[in-house]
Amino acid sequence: MPNDIAVHVPQQRSASSEQAAPPREHRFDVDLMRLVCSAMVMLGHTGAQFIKSVGNNQAGGSGSYWAGHVVEGIHAFAVPTYFAIAGWAVLVGAPPRDSARMWKRIVRNTVPLFVWTAVYLVWAWLRDRNERPMTELAVDSLFGSVRPAYHLWFMYSYIPITALLAFAMLVKAGKRPWGLGAALLGIAVAPSVLSTLGEFTDHKMPTVTWGFGTYSLVYAVGGAFLIALPAGVVRWRWPLFVLTPLAMAGCLWYNTQVHYVIPNAHLFVAVLTLCVLLLINRIRIPEKLRPLLQKLAGAALGAYMVHVLFVEEVVAPLVSPDLSGPVAGLLLVGLLVTVMALSFSASLLWGRLNLRRLLG
Repeated sequence: MPNDIAVHVPQQRSASSEQAAPPREHRFDVDLMRLVCSAMVMLGHTGAQFIKSVGNNQAGGSGSYWAGHVVEGIHAFAVPTYFAIAGWAVLVGAPPRDSARMWKRIVRNTVPLFVWTAVYLVWAWLRDRNERPMTELAVDSLFGSVRPAYHLWFMYSYIPITALLAFAMLVKAGKRPWGLGAALLGIAVAPSVLSTLGEFTDHKMPTVTWGFGTYSLVYAVGGAFLIALPAGVVRWRWPLFVLTPLAMAGCLWYNTQVHYVIPNAHLFVAVLTLCVLLLINRIRIPEKLRPLLQKLAGAALGAYMVHVLFVEEVVAPLVSPDLSGPVAGLLLVGLLVTVMALSFSASLLWGRLNLRRLLG
């Protein structure tokens, strides 16, 4: 018995010390990343309206053409950074302890996805803008993003990649996440299953976009590594201030001279994303700004969901191909501020009404 006590007491103390571990540090710099990404997505969609107004042709109006393309080059890091934040959250920031908690995360993202898809479909139906019958679009939206909710394509990749990383973390921890594994298997085989059904029934099946590419997985895992770097590792930031505008210029060149839109997997986008992550990572946020930053970051997902409504209803009618460069630039800035103000105000409002679970 004495030997048994000598062996087991330290183990009990170790378990007790694990239970009494201090809470995880809140990363206000990650809040800033989320806020910047949300703003950059709105910037990109606002600028896209200027490009659309001239048919992506400089001859149709150089002022609107260049105003739109300049901001398209600036915002190219937004989506990859979202993947980076997602990877950090699952792998480092708040790893799931069990399948139940991970399913709560998945539901927390999936419910707003389909609620907002329904909102956009109804809104476009009321405005007579749906390209096909709303019932067909609703069915298709179960498998992939549809217009007018085109910006929600990101969620069809974001949710599976977080589920995959969580599955790996749980397996590593000795858990048996059968449900997550089955869901991931379903996502993997869904395209071939629907294709086979289409061949047997002679019906056109919906296109499945649930899943992710190699680039998004690399951004998620690599981003987790970069965001988790301790303070002081990046001692010299000045080269990043040089490389960042060069990468943006590369994105602008590609969009105007090669193909619009530059792929998220392009080298220019990867370099730009790396620069932004390292520039913001571990940046110190003044204490007086932290409550506001945390509040706005909490509303960022909802603002992302709703902002296309304002882009279509406020921005599109005011954009013209017949604008000079300075006028187009000033108008773009004004419209961006308007879209951001409306989007975040709406998100903060339904947050106060406890509708965050439905609307993001």
